[in-house]
Amino acid sequence: MRNLVEAIFLQDPPDVPGGVGPAAMDDGAALPFGNRWLVLTTDSYVVKPLFFPGGDIGRLAVCGTVNDLAMMGATEVLGLTCSVLIEEGFARADLERVQASIRAACRDADVRILTGDTKVMAHGELDGLVLNTAGVALCDHVVRDCGLQPGDRLIVTGTIGDHGMAIAALRADLGIEGDLRSDVAPLRDLVAQALAAGGQGIVAMKDPTRGGVASALYEMAHKSGVTLLLDGPAIPLRDPVRATAELLGIDPLHVANEGKALIGVRPDALDNVLAALRNHPLGRDAAVIGTAQAGRAGDLVLDTGVGRRLLREPEGEPLPRIC
Repeated sequence: MRNLVEAIFLQDPPDVPGGVGPAAMDDGAALPFGNRWLVLTTDSYVVKPLFFPGGDIGRLAVCGTVNDLAMMGATEVLGLTCSVLIEEGFARADLERVQASIRAACRDADVRILTGDTKVMAHGELDGLVLNTAGVALCDHVVRDCGLQPGDRLIVTGTIGDHGMAIAALRADLGIEGDLRSDVAPLRDLVAQALAAGGQGIVAMKDPTRGGVASALYEMAHKSGVTLLLDGPAIPLRDPVRATAELLGIDPLHVANEGKALIGVRPDALDNVLAALRNHPLGRDAAVIGTAQAGRAGDLVLDTGVGRRLLREPEGEPLPRIC
């Protein structure tokens, strides 16, 4: 996907003087706005199935957009847009269920949808339902995904792989014992508290959605020009997720998450940020999982506890239509 975007859509990217534009391939764009920053982001959602344990396409759309803004440091959300593309014959009851979920997710995230659009496509021209959302927010300091330096520490805000494995188990009807649910949640308040605790000691953020933790960390390391050494045993993973990943032969580090963040922190801010995260309901399982080092840009070295290996970015999405 990254290669496709670079080859087709970024041939002549617009210049954003003093800001962050599409060429940066970050979680959003940032424009100078007086003495502050205006952050914009947009995304489309095609998850299958539309309803899954822990959420649905409506909650996913709201949380995904709010989280992309938060990853840029923009937690003061002004509003969202939502466009709905509906296949002819789509059940009205399901549409009402999705809309109810959108409203509930907006309440959870303390945001509002200010405008939108609706289109109906002929039967067979669309697979059920597609949502597109956009968001706009303000912040005092933009956090990029490229700010890591040797010595910086990496935090993940909770257990990994929950979203992707919940959907995979549902698709495959695996019958895994335990509470296997998506982690989809709005990270706005969690990130706001982390920023308040760490200030400009927080130097990079990214949410590990498509491609999972490995893909997100590869981007952070490559753009920052560092190697990342990951502490495998420290990476939090729930037992049902581990079991599902083993059954399907999928590395949990390659699986999408929808309620977690990767945060790069200067060493002197680490303790304050980690304490703030663990004091929040969405950050109780936050853990330090790695360190930035001088080395080849983009290398991910996984220390398993018994040896080290180079962790490669996934060649493709092991679970298509995951978000």
